[in-house]
Amino acid sequence: MAEKGYFVWYELMTTDMKAAEAFYSKVVGWDAADAGMPEVGMDYTLFSAGAGPVAGLMILPEEAKAMGTPPCWTGYIGVPNVDEAANTILAKGGKIYREPTDIPGVGRFAVVSDPYGAAFCVFTPLPGQDWAPAAPATPGYFGWHELYAGDGPRAFDFYSEMFGWELSSDFDMGPMGKYKIFKIGDRDFGGIMTKPAEMPVPAWNFYINVPAIDAAITRITEGGGSIVNGPMEVPGGSWIVQATDPQGAFFSLVAPVR
Repeated sequence: MAEKGYFVWYELMTTDMKAAEAFYSKVVGWDAADAGMPEVGMDYTLFSAGAGPVAGLMILPEEAKAMGTPPCWTGYIGVPNVDEAANTILAKGGKIYREPTDIPGVGRFAVVSDPYGAAFCVFTPLPGQDWAPAAPATPGYFGWHELYAGDGPRAFDFYSEMFGWELSSDFDMGPMGKYKIFKIGDRDFGGIMTKPAEMPVPAWNFYINVPAIDAAITRITEGGGSIVNGPMEVPGGSWIVQATDPQGAFFSLVAPVR
């Protein structure tokens, strides 16, 4: 089942699927395989780590390009009922970019944004499926979820009301404001802050677990990606780096050691 409020899936929309597959396979160590969904009428690649799929890869749709959407990662948040969730998001001031739609044999999803402009998806799997998150720091899985929000405090309230996220702690970043760490149950899953002025639009950023940061940075640069920020040690002792892949999609890595 998809516990309400967990990120249960991640998806890269890109302009070059083969190049992106090669890049992330090298950088993260993912295996890649065609999803085999001809009935949907599209190519879809599954990235896997260890026991099973962790993320999807697809071509950036023409309608997204027309809206000015660049290559990007999107997260799917599990909800009990996609249609109800989408309507609630709309009522709270968010937007619906794609109405609730069935994915044959998988579930139902909608593409939405919060009231302050950050896009994400809501998703309800078909009954009997297990979409529980992996153990913390499992290599190849997503270990942290960070929102550069249009309005950090208000965005936190929105997600808290929508998905039951709770405040774990407030981290004061000085001129950059508060970084609100959210938890689901007793586990910290991510942070929310107001986006820096230089960021063009509000957006979610996802951190993939790797064993060590410096070695991963070498793989990023050798693979044609670019380092945007880091390496940097964060509170708690983990190391992070923020980067763009060769097609321009922003992503981040987190590791227990440098």
